[in-house]
Order: sequence, then C-alpha cells, then structure tokens
Amino acid sequence: MRLLYYILFVFLTIGITNAQQIKITGKVTDDQSLPLPGVNILVKGDANGTQTDFDGNYSIMANIGDTLLFSYVGFETAEEKVTVASTIMDIKLIPASSQLEEVVVTAYGSNRVRKSMSYAVSSNKPRRRGRKHRQRRMSKPSGVQVFSTGNALKVRGISSVSGTKQPLYVVDGVPIDNKDITVVKAIDPANIEKVEVLKNKKGASIYGAKAKHGCIVITTHSGNYKVQNDESYREIVENDFKRVHMDPLSTFSIDVDKASYSNIRRMINTGVKVPADAVKIEEMINYFNYQYEQPKDEHPFAIHTEYASTPWNTKTQLVKIGLKGKEIPQHEIPASNLVFLIDVSGSMGNSNKLPLLKKAFKLLVNQLREKDKVSIVVYAGAAGMVLKPTSGANKHEINQALQNLEAGGSTAGGEGIRLAYKIAKDNFIKNGNNRVILATDGDFNVGISSDKDMKKLIEEKRKSDVFLTCLGFGMGNYKDSKLETLADTGNGNHAYIDTMQEAQRVLGKEFGGTLYTIAKDVKIQVEFNPSKVQAYRLIGYENRLLADEDFIDDTKDAGELGSGHTVTALYEVIPIGVKSKYVKEIADLKYTSSTINKEYGDELLTVKFRYKKPQEKKSIEMVHVLHTDSKTSASQDFNFAASIAWFGMKLRDSKYINNQNIKDIISLAETNKEKDNQGYKAEFIRLMNSYQGL
Repeated sequence: MRLLYYILFVFLTIGITNAQQIKITGKVTDDQSLPLPGVNILVKGDANGTQTDFDGNYSIMANIGDTLLFSYVGFETAEEKVTVASTIMDIKLIPASSQLEEVVVTAYGSNRVRKSMSYAVSSNKPRRRGRKHRQRRMSKPSGVQVFSTGNALKVRGISSVSGTKQPLYVVDGVPIDNKDITVVKAIDPANIEKVEVLKNKKGASIYGAKAKHGCIVITTHSGNYKVQNDESYREIVENDFKRVHMDPLSTFSIDVDKASYSNIRRMINTGVKVPADAVKIEEMINYFNYQYEQPKDEHPFAIHTEYASTPWNTKTQLVKIGLKGKEIPQHEIPASNLVFLIDVSGSMGNSNKLPLLKKAFKLLVNQLREKDKVSIVVYAGAAGMVLKPTSGANKHEINQALQNLEAGGSTAGGEGIRLAYKIAKDNFIKNGNNRVILATDGDFNVGISSDKDMKKLIEEKRKSDVFLTCLGFGMGNYKDSKLETLADTGNGNHAYIDTMQEAQRVLGKEFGGTLYTIAKDVKIQVEFNPSKVQAYRLIGYENRLLADEDFIDDTKDAGELGSGHTVTALYEVIPIGVKSKYVKEIADLKYTSSTINKEYGDELLTVKFRYKKPQEKKSIEMVHVLHTDSKTSASQDFNFAASIAWFGMKLRDSKYINNQNIKDIISLAETNKEKDNQGYKAEFIRLMNSYQGL
C-alpha cells in the first residue's frame, strides 16, 4: 500500500512539474552568429507561437516538458525541449542543405569564338574555348555537370542537380526568381560585361538564404537590364532653396505613405542599386513613429514644432513640423465595408507577389469584426467577383476564397477598379469605413493603363466617398508611379509589402491607421518671417507640392490622415546674415519693393493647417506659430528624423549635403533610437551599414 502511495505521489509530482508554465526568452542566429528576424517559434502540438524581432530576439510562454520548434525558410527546423533550466534558450539554425561547392558557368557563347568564355570556380581563371569544345560535354570537376546549349546558360553542381536546388541568378543587381529564369536565358551574350560566381557562404552573406546553393552574378554593359527598367518611378526634382522675399509661402499636401522606405530596404538587402527617383525622403521619415502627444482638443490631430542646427550643414538650421493623429481604439472604429481588389494576372505568379499577398490579407481578415463585411474582386484578362459581401465573423469563408486564387492572364486593372467601386457603393455603410484595397504589382496592360487615364478614373470614383488603399507587391516590374498616383488621387494611402513582417506592420499592428481615415484633404502652408529667414527648402514632398492658392480651395485634393498616424516634415532654413552658396544673387526689382513687418520679430514662422472631416466637404483651419525663443537642444525624435533625411539625400546624391560621411549618419541614428520596441530603428541602422558595404 505504501508503495502504491509512493507511485501516485511521483506521478502527481511529474504532472505538476510538467504543467508548470514558464517564460522563455532567447535569440535565434544563423551559423555565422547573425540574428535571424521573423523565425517562427511554435510549441509542438499547440497553436501557441511567436516570431523573432529584427534583432533575432523572442519570448514565449510554455510548459515544462513542451518542445519548441524553430523554423525559418532555408534552414533546418530545430527542436528544443523545455526544462526547469530553460528560461533562456539561444538557438543557432543550420542551413537546410549542403551548399554548392563547385560551380561552372558556360555557354554564354555566340557565333563569334572570341565572345565565348567559360568559368570554373575551382581555378578562378577564365579560359577561352573554341567551337569544338562547346559542342560536346566539357571536362568538369567531380559532381558538376555543364552542358553547352547554344546561347543558354546551364549550371549544375552537387547541390543543384535537382530543379529545386538552383543557384540564385542576379542580373545587374536584381535577384531573379526561379520562375523568371527565362530572363537570364534571353540575355544577348554581346551585352554581357562580366560573370561572377559566388559559392558557399559568400553568396548567402550578400543575398541571403536564396543564395545558399551558389550565386551567379551577371553584369551587363548597360548596367540596367530590362528587369530593372521594368520598374517605374515618377521623376523627382529635388526642392531648391527659395528666397523668403520672393516666395514667403510654402504649401504642400501631407503624405503618410511609407512605400518608399520598404522598397529601398528591399533593394539594399538584395544588393540592388537604388534609383534616385525611388527615394521619397518624406516616406522614409514617416515610416517611423515619433513620440508626439495626441490631440487634447476637438481637432483630430495635434501639432508639434521644433528647430535646431542642421547636422549636415553647420550654416543652416532645421525645422521639424510634426502631426499626431488621434488614436481610435479598434472596437470604436465604425463598421467597415471593404472590397479586396486583387490582381491575379500572370505577372503576379512569383512567390513575393500573389502567394505573399494571400498570407498578408489573412492578417487583416483575422482582425475583422462581425459588423465588418468583405467582398473580393479579382482581375486578370477580365474582372469578376469571387466573394460576395461576407461578414467578418465568417473568417474561414473569406480565407478560403483568398486561398483559392491563382495567377494567370493579362492585366485589366481599369475594369477591376470599376467593379470594385461599384460593389463598394452598392454596399455603402453611412458614416462607416468604406474602402477599396487594391493589391498588385501595378502592371496594368489591358484597357486604360496610363497614369493619366488611371488618375482620371479614380477622380471620378472618389466622389462616391469610398476611400482607396494601394498595396504594392513584387520586384522587377513594380509600378510605383502608378500606385502612388492611384493612392494620392483616391483619398488613400500606399504601402509596399516585401515580407510578412511588413504585412504584419501594415495590416496588423497599424490596422486602424491604414484603413480608417480621421481627416482628409490635409494641407500645410508655412509662412516664413523675412526678418529671421532669408531662404528655406522643403526636404522631400516633391510630388505633394501645391500652389499657394490651393490651400484655401476646398475643391483641391490633398492627403489623408489615419488613426494614430504621425506625419513629419522638415525644412532647412538659412538665417538672415548667413552667406550661403545656395542663395543666388538676383537683380533689383523696378516696380516691387518689400517692407518687413518688424511687429513679429520673435516669430520664426507661422504654419497653417486645413483639413476636412471624412464625410464633409468644407475644410477647417488650424494655426500654429514657432517662436525663435523655442530653440533648445534637439530631441531624439528630431535627430533620428534628421538622420533619415540625411541618408535619403545621400541615396539621391543630393547637392545640398556638405557632409557625405555615412559613418556620421549612422552615429547620429545610433545615439537617438529612443523607444525602439519593435526594432525598426535598429533595422534602419543595419540597413545603412549594409549600404556602406555595397
């Protein structure tokens, strides 16, 4: 009997121990001790899970005796059992398979013998081969197969014999998806300047897990093969300094879009040269959140101003104007009538387009409430509705409709937009959140397709009080200019989603700001005091400039502000009495003379704001004055925003930065990344370090 009690006691003790829940924290790195962001961590046999942040850190609750699964694309899944001593669990993931040890690149041949070359990694020396050698299988290192196939390139190594283990091809800095490998085969050998082979960890260290089987880097003479040319960006002409005597007013529309930053991040992370027109400094600055206080009065946003010395030019000063939108709790957001307008054309077949899009939209669906409703419209060669208006309570039905989508056909974007707006209007919720969410790479090629025609169509549709959100996906043929035009014209916003982490930010963490507008047609007009400022320059917002008379014209469209959004604008100003090469001499005026009003000697500038409530047509004006005695030491918010602008100007090769030293930019950002709970600011610093190494 005593033995029976003892056995029961042991089993009871084990059960209690195993049921004890503890918090486990740690860091996940690769085999080179580099942090891995976005690693999935699950409790085996349970839905409980989390992801690592941008520094590879994580925390999760689990019971003693549970097994944690660590999974990441391109790496072997790791399993670790939770014990009493497991409160700190650091994990190192191992690449999923052996890497390409030997690679031979050949058959970039042409009819001229002198243009045909083959490269063997083992020797690192190019060897010319005659036609006779190209017509038969060539001698090769053990385990490597190389075939001559005319002008096509064939590479097979010990880890790439199967079709699922191909080396990564990079053409003029653009990684090529395996589904687009025909792009490589179509290159004319006469256009190739050089071919470089990276193997083992070298390729993966530059291009990530996709290069784990080796990397073939092809550089053409032009340096911008059509993969890069197919991406389009609206031309940006950098703002110049303006004399206050001649142009005392500066007027522009706010911009809460953040697409430019995530797109630039994608380019730097994949080793792509960043086109100057892809760099929208205002979108880079506004990607980050700042510690602005919420409004305390009847207005939907609060105004914050600050000025201090300019970090890249000791002779100028920098003015920061910040807005903070009122944060509306999700349960207080009015009922939503959403129409998902999804591009399922053939160009959306790549893994970073439609497959990523479907996963991203599930994040949004998971936050819908019973009172919300969703319709799904797709377009390829034609447009059609694949999901009738469905309550947010029926998440499985909505997700199943998303999962069933497949890519194929041409792109009739205009037809899709018309149908989506019609469905949104037919199901319009008065005083609700009525919105079309367009997800595409922007490649419209059937029906109306030009930026001008698309703008005209959206101008007509926005009269229905249906807002528009544009989500860009993919690379190679991404049409940023078109999506920017649609979002700007359609009372909406524009984001670029390159990873699930970005999807979580846009459609998860910032759900309310992305989808619920608290103020529309928000305009800013700044008047500088000529007794204090001789010249000024707005940094960024080149595509958002307005005529001065547009400020009080309520028929002129401007930007929208979402729940909890912050907006930041920077002006670089040249004080009175400072000699600057940026202020050019002008001839004396014959008929005009200006007299400075010295009554406002303690004011640096006056900033006015106009906005409309989402369902109204008449604007409301707010006024804020920045006094000269408000100059103090720069806040961390101020300095971090300045570091972003500084880096953006460096990317654009701006003529307005005297100090081009990227180490100084990194140092300014590092010392001012206050309250970085999500790791975005640390990621920005790592991004600049990566750019420095390119």
